[in-house]
Parts: sequence; structure tokens; C-alpha cells
Amino acid sequence: MSTMMAVLLNGVAQVEYDRAKPLPDYQGAYLDKMDRKMEAEGIEIDGEPVQAPTLAQKAQFVAANLASAILADDEAQVAAMTTWLAVRLPDLKQVKLREEEGGFAIELEFDEAYIKQHPVQITPRRH
Repeated sequence: MSTMMAVLLNGVAQVEYDRAKPLPDYQGAYLDKMDRKMEAEGIEIDGEPVQAPTLAQKAQFVAANLASAILADDEAQVAAMTTWLAVRLPDLKQVKLREEEGGFAIELEFDEAYIKQHPVQITPRRH
């Protein structure tokens, strides 16, 4: 199991989640509440209602909500959605979100490990 998971929007890391850090009890309870709500009410994927969603369908739904939360700058929702994905999908390495006309392309990457991004300082050359 990889301890790091990252959420990228248009190729730029937005969130890095370290699974090695313990999950507080209240966060675990919130994830359980999210699961119960999705199971009781169903979810909507690409405009289609889904009753009794599978784990993969829930992951797609949560990732789509994560993308919306990132764009809305809703830190609490970003944290909740990222935590759900990292905890419920322990082998997930990257969530790749790409803005497209009318929505997002979502790719859940289980094979390619996340490599931490480092900013590069570029100093202009003087002539």
C-alpha cells in the first residue's frame, strides 16, 4: 500500500494525502456517514441515477464532487472527499482531474506512483 496519494487538477497537484498519518475518529465517522448516505439515497453519475452504487461508482461520484469542491475553493469538502478516496481505496495513488468543456475527465490512477512536485525558480538571464 502506498502511503501518499495526490489529487491533480490539469496536471498540477492540489492536495497530497499521507495515509501514514492516523485518521481522527470523527473523520472516520464522517466517512461512514458519507457511505451510508450514498447507499441509502443512491448517487448520480453523468446525469444517471444509480441505486446501490458499487465502490467504483462511489469513487467516481466522490472524485467528481472533489473536482467541484476544488474549483469552489471549499477546503472542508476537498479534505472530506480526498480522505474518503484515500481511505476507501488504499491502493489509489493519484486522482487526475482535467477540466473539459462541460465538466471534468476523471482518472483514478492505481499503478503510477505520485512523485512530489517541487517548484522551480527560474531567474532570467541578463544580456
